[in-house]
Amino acid sequence: MTLTADTIVLIISLLFFASILAGKISLRLGVPTLLLFLAVGMLAGSEGIGHIRFDQPGIAQFIGIIALCFILFSGGFETDISYVKPVIMHTLLLSTLGVIITAVVTGLFIWKVTGFTLYEGLLLGSIISSTDTAAVFSILRSKKLGLKGHLRPVLEMESGSNDPMAVMLIIMFISLVQDPSKSFWSVIPIFFRQLIIGGAFGVFFGWADRFIINKINLHYEGLYPPLAITMMLMTYGLTSSLGGNGFLAVYISALWLGNQELLHKKTIMKMFDGLAWLMQIILFLVLGLLVYPSRLLAIAVPGLLISLFLMFAARPIAVYLSLLPFRMKSREKIFISWVGLRGAAPIVFATFTPVAGIEKADTIFNIVFFISITSVLIQGTSISKVAKWLHVALPARVKHVTPADILLAEPVNTAMAEITVSGESPSAGKKIVDLGFPENVRIALLKRDDKYIIPDGQTYIKPEDKLILIAGNRETLNSVIDELCTQKVFEL
Repeated sequence: MTLTADTIVLIISLLFFASILAGKISLRLGVPTLLLFLAVGMLAGSEGIGHIRFDQPGIAQFIGIIALCFILFSGGFETDISYVKPVIMHTLLLSTLGVIITAVVTGLFIWKVTGFTLYEGLLLGSIISSTDTAAVFSILRSKKLGLKGHLRPVLEMESGSNDPMAVMLIIMFISLVQDPSKSFWSVIPIFFRQLIIGGAFGVFFGWADRFIINKINLHYEGLYPPLAITMMLMTYGLTSSLGGNGFLAVYISALWLGNQELLHKKTIMKMFDGLAWLMQIILFLVLGLLVYPSRLLAIAVPGLLISLFLMFAARPIAVYLSLLPFRMKSREKIFISWVGLRGAAPIVFATFTPVAGIEKADTIFNIVFFISITSVLIQGTSISKVAKWLHVALPARVKHVTPADILLAEPVNTAMAEITVSGESPSAGKKIVDLGFPENVRIALLKRDDKYIIPDGQTYIKPEDKLILIAGNRETLNSVIDELCTQKVFEL
């Protein structure tokens, strides 16, 4: 077949369509969506039925960087600071100290059990040291898994904020692998330069983006999402060109921007939510095309050993040491350890090695690909069961609702009302989890003493609390209001 522009467009559209259908099928089968995205890419690749030959790690790296920018920005933009504030230090330590511990412990294990040198082992350990944003967000949200306490904000913010630390370690160890005569201490300035410039530019662009979006007055609402994309790409490009960590800058700017009063915020959020899914599809398709499945057999044994060590030793050690200053139950730490999913991000980071001319780049890439597949396949498919086994799962009717969930929710076929809890209400003094709501009824927001609270199942209801209820239909909503014996303020 002659590849014309029309043919290329057709092939791309067919791959996208196949991936979307795979995503729908995955929900029924209980298989993580991202794994099927990868499978579509591998089937279309040079050793699959599509026979599409794609051996361009540089192009894959470029696509991966752009895709990760969208995914990180979407995750940061949808994160409510008040939602994660109680666990901000937990996530900060997990995304910094936890990544370092994971990289070092795994790297030393790789050095001891394989033919890699110490620096090569630490480089590979760094590549797989961070949890994957796309995998964690996708699996937690697609499974609609409600979690007790603050587990969900810890997991989502950690996965969204730990990639920058991994990138900094990767850059350091690539430099050491390229020139083993270098002293380890000679590359420490690279680490701090990435951190300081990335953090500073993230705050600056977050403030600048808000100012520009609110003041530019474009007249057409449809121009605001492209403006946000432009500022995001500018944030990454300028930060990286000046020696900073572009991923860190993108995430911080999005986190800042998403928690400000912003014109057309819902429009921008919906656009990034859709584009983040599109980028996940593109990313996994490209990475699936890049891999040669037959080459995975040669590294299956060391790959499986490293993967199991990462799941059952390195990740738990990193989680327990990082969370040592905080009082958390052991079952919560075990669950956080188990949701240390590896997905697209480590595979993208693995493409840095062939671009940098690392001698064992192909082996590193194949091992990372194998680890990502086993992680999503083993951990991703068992998250719900492990949550129930550890007693950290909430019933679906009291699943935590984030502000992003509310903004992204469609009002079609949905009933909402604001109610005030009276002192005589049977709900007063009870936890939300004990109220026995129908499955399609949730408390979206709670107002108490002029403060808004995003409740979870462990939140107590008090007299004079104002609740915003969301139900699948008006009849169900009214029945719940009657049972609560509350005074209705108004319907929404």
